[in-house]
Amino acid sequence: MKWYLKVVKDNYANFKGRASREEYWMFFLFNFIFVIAITFIEGFLFGLYSSILSNIYTLAILVPSIAVGIRRMHDTGKSGWFLLIPIYNLILAVSSSDPNTNQYGAPD
Repeated sequence: MKWYLKVVKDNYANFKGRASREEYWMFFLFNFIFVIAITFIEGFLFGLYSSILSNIYTLAILVPSIAVGIRRMHDTGKSGWFLLIPIYNLILAVSSSDPNTNQYGAPD
């Protein structure tokens, strides 16, 4: 949970620097859990076709999601633009970090 809060509170729109593999995937995991919980609560309270809460949450978390993805690409030594390449960005997201200081900064 600390990784999720770190991304949302401390690095909300920080596109510079690096995000470790653990930070990226813990954010991804907790974001997925929150989406499932919101969808379940929304379906229970408002019916099957309501998506207002889900849409609000998605809009609120869009910028930090992109930011942590870009910082993850930086951690592997690649440009943030590699986030736009569908399969290759997944390969980079699961690959190990660059252990040395690169052009995007020192590892966390």
